[in-house]
Amino acid sequence: MKILLVDGTMFGRKTGAILEQVEQYVKELDASFELEIMHFSQYKHQIVDGSPLNDDMKKMIQKFEEADAYIIATPIFQASIPGVLKNAFDFLHPKTMRYKPVSIVANGGTYQHHLVVENQLKPILDYFRALVTPNYVYTHTSHFDADNNIVDEDVHNRLRELARVFVQYCEMSKTLPKETIDQH
Repeated sequence: MKILLVDGTMFGRKTGAILEQVEQYVKELDASFELEIMHFSQYKHQIVDGSPLNDDMKKMIQKFEEADAYIIATPIFQASIPGVLKNAFDFLHPKTMRYKPVSIVANGGTYQHHLVVENQLKPILDYFRALVTPNYVYTHTSHFDADNNIVDEDVHNRLRELARVFVQYCEMSKTLPKETIDQH
């Protein structure tokens, strides 16, 4: 299975650090997965405005389409997901993520911002009819040291559990046909 780990921000290192840790935990559970971290900061983004797509956006869309499952990492800025992440979702065909497993990790400066995952990100993934795992992990800046290493053992335990459930969702999804009976 191709697993796309999406670092959904243009700057900062915490979401990438979380993804690297989750990647390690997933590999420990199933070494057969083909994992790739996609850092949005390495792409030239454009706004969805109907203009022809640049090569980076074509590449990004292709990576989403070819993936069998996703782990989405997002910082929380101004009580919302970054515009670049929402913009990326706007480029995708509605069936791109259909019936594919998705886990979510997020990072924010206040503990209340975990609600952004529930109120903004999960509804978008529900629109895509993705198989969203029930246990997302929200981290706070205090969970990291100066080098962006996760120093909180509870966060490590939650990330291990997220990886375990994600791998199980991936296994369950292997036999689920991606083509639907309905046309919606």
